[in-house]
Amino acid sequence: MGYGAHRREIINLCRAGGGMEIFMRISVITGASSGMGRDFVRMIDKIEDCDEIWVIARRKDKLEELKSETEKTIRPIELDLSVNESIEKYGELLKEADAQVVSLVNAAGFGKFGSFEDIPLAEQMNMIDLNCKALMAVTYLTLPYMPEGSKVYQLGSLSSFQPVPYIATYGATKAFVLSLSRALNKELKSRKIKMISVCPGWVKTDFFDRAVSDDTIKYYNKFFTSEEVVNRAVRDMNRGKDVSVCGAQIRGQVLLTKLLPHKLVMSIWCKQQKK
Repeated sequence: MGYGAHRREIINLCRAGGGMEIFMRISVITGASSGMGRDFVRMIDKIEDCDEIWVIARRKDKLEELKSETEKTIRPIELDLSVNESIEKYGELLKEADAQVVSLVNAAGFGKFGSFEDIPLAEQMNMIDLNCKALMAVTYLTLPYMPEGSKVYQLGSLSSFQPVPYIATYGATKAFVLSLSRALNKELKSRKIKMISVCPGWVKTDFFDRAVSDDTIKYYNKFFTSEEVVNRAVRDMNRGKDVSVCGAQIRGQVLLTKLLPHKLVMSIWCKQQKK
């Protein structure tokens, strides 16, 4: 019997005997089947004081693999969060668990590179559903179960800070993530819950398998590993920051997007992409 299952047994015995109320402590990670979501699972397993890690994604086989990679109990949950029924199911699972969520990582999302008119409308709407609506909904449903000291990591992007031609809808969804996360971090201070928007540049993950279908985007200035981004995010969270940007060069780019007119920033980007 794993630690999480053993603790759940103790909790049930205490409740049955009318003893002191004890809650399961869980962490929830969406988009956990690959990329930064998967590396967040490994990190949360090391640093978080929790009994179970709920891992959410569409590919259950990939979620099952995580059981052999962590010490804490993994609960695989197969959901497509771009679908309203899956959001409702997640809310039901939280109610049934009667647990405290000590950390939430919203890593589910995808991008698509190309001319706005060439990307199918259904795919762009699905991007908004997953990157924006699902992230907001999961956050909303989870917050009532979060005690003082809890942490929320929201996956944004370097694209959060500027309009990005040829990644237009994706960049707009990540601007939403940044704005929502920073505002909620301020609101949640009274509850002593921290929220951070993780905004990396290019990261070596299978994100590109879906995002890239042609050579619209040609220039990639620097790549980071997902481990580097996750490590930086945890470090910045512990420092009380509400935004995490991995790499001095990328932080320099963010500063420039604040100082320069966005019209000029977009022109530089298009020149880099030979547009």
